[in-house]
Amino acid sequence: MLYAVTGIVLARELSEEAFGLVGAVLVFQAFASLLVDSGFSYALLQRQRPSRLDYSSVLWFNLGVATLLYVVLYFSAPLIADWFRGDERIIPLARVMFLGLILNASAIVQTNRLMKAMDVRMVAASNFIGLTLGSMVGIWMALTGFGAWAIVAQTLIIAAVKSLVLWTTSRWRPLWRFSAASIRSFFGIGSRMMFTSFLNTLFLNIYSFFIGNRCGMVGLGYYTQSDKWSKMGVTSITQTLTSSFLPSLSAVQDDRERFNNVASKMNRFTSYVVFPALLGLMAMATPIFHTLFGTKWDPSIFLFQLLLFRGIFVVFTTLYTNCLLALGHAGSIVRLEILRDAAALVALAITFPYIGAETEADPVLGIRILLWGQVAATVLTWAATLVVTVRAAHGKLLRYVADMLPYFALTAVIIPVMIYAGSFVAAPWLRLTVETLVAVPLYLGANFLLRSKIQREVLGFITGKTTKL
Repeated sequence: MLYAVTGIVLARELSEEAFGLVGAVLVFQAFASLLVDSGFSYALLQRQRPSRLDYSSVLWFNLGVATLLYVVLYFSAPLIADWFRGDERIIPLARVMFLGLILNASAIVQTNRLMKAMDVRMVAASNFIGLTLGSMVGIWMALTGFGAWAIVAQTLIIAAVKSLVLWTTSRWRPLWRFSAASIRSFFGIGSRMMFTSFLNTLFLNIYSFFIGNRCGMVGLGYYTQSDKWSKMGVTSITQTLTSSFLPSLSAVQDDRERFNNVASKMNRFTSYVVFPALLGLMAMATPIFHTLFGTKWDPSIFLFQLLLFRGIFVVFTTLYTNCLLALGHAGSIVRLEILRDAAALVALAITFPYIGAETEADPVLGIRILLWGQVAATVLTWAATLVVTVRAAHGKLLRYVADMLPYFALTAVIIPVMIYAGSFVAAPWLRLTVETLVAVPLYLGANFLLRSKIQREVLGFITGKTTKL
């Protein structure tokens, strides 16, 4: 909630260019962060009893790589600015922002140790304290005219405070020793995890890299805002729904009939939540943006809608990937991830010549074209993942599709009614309220009349009448 409130204030106070400038720097920081960790945090979690020397060696390795990368990126800042149309404002921002690499590197091992011990309280506390202080400073700087530096300061304070809290509350201290043998022992698992993370990071950040080059900081700012707020919805739904499904799927992996029944139930439950949530957000995007930000970010609205639409297929793809993981089909997951990235790159290559297109009425026309290509690539990946999952589980494709259709159909019928009801109200916040008050009862009521078993179980879980979904 604090993150959302801070994001709203910064979006209202800062310019589109400010977000574009920071977005340009974050592209490079995301890839540098991968090299800093090198997948060793996954390797530490995987190892049953890592020694103090193991932890110490990883810490010194992380700090050493982070420092080296900072020096390289410091002197590369002018080249980064050249890629983004020679905007020299990026140079000082980048040189300060990249200090976050060292700050984050100092907290990796302490966070890992707490996660290994299943003690997430201090990790959560350090994140909360850092976010609170960072948000206070960021908002103050935004209100007093510091522009993009407000976001830079917020980011660095969050990282610094998190690291400080973890180190001051932990009794663990590293050895003043470094073991190359220890690092080599982590390299097998770490390199594979880094490669997987690299593909994910490439998939998430490559668009900003090219949008900033072709459209400049204003266009990148519009995209950054739409991407940020759409991810907040899609990621929260994905993590809440699909991450909790894996243990249940794994428990019945040897009984294909039960596995397909459990997978079918989860498919219905995901459909019950995802279609009204994300399609509803798409339909209410304009009053949401106008209520939170005014009309300043209007060019971001359609981009936000496209990213939410793509997010629907991302959620279902993640669900089916969990099914494959529960069945032990790791090879299929890797091949599907390669397919996803290949499809995204092909779509990017096709739409690349048009990314910079704009008109007076539509300054993000080219970005729209880019995102339509990415939607197509995501739909292709979803379809391939569904087919592979059905074959791996020896299930029926029509059953999976039939599980989804009722909830999509209900949402498709209710949304026009919702929009019509809201059209009688001018004020954005009141229109948003009316549309919500119309859509929610209609959806719940229609599922009640259709005797939706999933809805009964969800409501029972919420009211405490059932213990699990």
